[in-house]
Amino acid sequence: MIRNIISVIFSFFKFNILKIIYGSKFKFKAIERFSPNTQIKIRKNSKIELENKVRAHSRTKLVAIKEGYIKIEKNVAFNDGCGIYSMNSIRIGEGTMFGPNVLVYDHDHDYKSKNGISDRKFKIGKVEIGKNVWIGANTIILKDTIIGDNCVIGAGSVIKGEVPKNSLVVQKRKTEYIKIKEKA
Repeated sequence: MIRNIISVIFSFFKFNILKIIYGSKFKFKAIERFSPNTQIKIRKNSKIELENKVRAHSRTKLVAIKEGYIKIEKNVAFNDGCGIYSMNSIRIGEGTMFGPNVLVYDHDHDYKSKNGISDRKFKIGKVEIGKNVWIGANTIILKDTIIGDNCVIGAGSVIKGEVPKNSLVVQKRKTEYIKIKEKA
């Protein structure tokens, strides 16, 4: 309980400093609980908005670059090591919870450009995650994805496209075993 109170107080001071640095590019409510080693980066014409009671554990990153916009509604929780990376638009609905190491991208490298990824060109899309969604550990959510309300995304999934509300997504995996010859 004491750790939570310290995190809220630390976040309040940290976010007020970020507000001074970024001005209208960064909005937050009074009560947020972010680990001291979370990162928030806002570049150029980007913006990040946090509603009330957003929580982020160790090593979480919120990064808005170019024209990026990240909006996180109230009572959203990020477990350790999550990353939200926006060049256009990522919206996360109220009550959504992220397992550890979940990554969300609204852009891809344009590997078909003249010099491949070294051209540093991107294909830009958007991501919308509904309300009360559970996203399991090590999931990757790619550009042009819409996840409806009340969904469960199983651990280790790679998500692109539309997931209807009230869905359970589990990606089937087949484990293959190769027998090693025994030494005589």
